[in-house]
Amino acid sequence: MKSEKTPADAGFGRLGLCASCGYFPDYVNSRRCTPGDACIRAHSGRQIDRFLRNNRMLAVKYLDDLFWERRAIAARYADVESIVHLKSDSDEVVRRVVAARLPVDQLPSMIKDPDREVRLSIAARLPASLLVQLIHDPDYLIRATVARRLPHGQLAKLAKDPEREVRKVVAARLPPFALHLLASDPEPEVRAIVAERALPEVAIRLLHDEEWWVRLAAVGNVPRKFLPPLSKDPEVDVREAALARLAESPRT
Repeated sequence: MKSEKTPADAGFGRLGLCASCGYFPDYVNSRRCTPGDACIRAHSGRQIDRFLRNNRMLAVKYLDDLFWERRAIAARYADVESIVHLKSDSDEVVRRVVAARLPVDQLPSMIKDPDREVRLSIAARLPASLLVQLIHDPDYLIRATVARRLPHGQLAKLAKDPEREVRKVVAARLPPFALHLLASDPEPEVRAIVAERALPEVAIRLLHDEEWWVRLAAVGNVPRKFLPPLSKDPEVDVREAALARLAESPRT
């Protein structure tokens, strides 16, 4: 009966990727690598990852490898101190791994990285006190991430951001007393958030907004005495919301 093929028969062992490999045959015999499944010499991210996951102490040897994916995977497993020089690696995937792993005090030097994903990682990890350095980032996703994390006292700096999505985040986070800054925003989606959260004097102004869903948002945020005119609003949802509030027992 014909025996099953061994790794050598399948193109490994003294042939294929195991040829001239310094880890062969010891690592195969001790199951620290598996030809075709966990191999540092393969051009397969999964195989490289499996090898370095089982042999973390070897990761530092591959931080300067010519193959970008081998460097990126090695950067996941090497000790943090050894990957600092990869902040300026030529490949963005390597730099993304570095940005996700470095101590936060090392991140400011990567704020101007040309890759958006690198800067997103930095925006998500940078100490709140340093986030102001990213409020003028050219990518709105980074600015939106900054807006979600900025201290309230600095949020007003993004109230005039050119991107609607950023201003929506600002409108959702600004303290109610500061929402007058966005009450005249050109985007109704922003004004609707303001109408729902602002102090009553600002919400009252938005009862007359040209967009019905802004008026609807304001209905629940104003004193009842301002609602009777809304019972004749041209939009049925606004009328029903106003009438429902008017039918409620007066609040104390």
